[in-house]
Amino acid sequence: MKDLICDEFQNTVSKYLLRHQSILDILSKLQETTARVNRATVKSVTSCGCIQVHSEKKTIPQDASLDDFFKLMDTNLKGEICEECKEVIEMEMGKTLFYLAALCNILDINLYDVLIKEHKKLSTLRFFNLT
Repeated sequence: MKDLICDEFQNTVSKYLLRHQSILDILSKLQETTARVNRATVKSVTSCGCIQVHSEKKTIPQDASLDDFFKLMDTNLKGEICEECKEVIEMEMGKTLFYLAALCNILDINLYDVLIKEHKKLSTLRFFNLT
């Protein structure tokens, strides 16, 4: 079922992508939408204030285990994203997915296959997937 949703989304994108058919247009729009996701997230901190960033250099002991490592690391985020900011970020992420699917279409790549391959790689390599 999930592959059908992904394929349906990719097919819908191919029907409605009118203006940006060139690979160069699609690549630049994908980059632009990614920047808009970043900007919307930053605005959650700087304009709304629903979340805050608190960051400092982490000190990891030489004898730290993998479990210790996870306990020492965090997201550096404090607070909870508000509904308004979440809605904007989701909208921008949706546009990013649109242009990612458009790129897949123009390159004749199935988006679901990309997701499955990445999932298998993560499942196999786990912590050693440092790309």
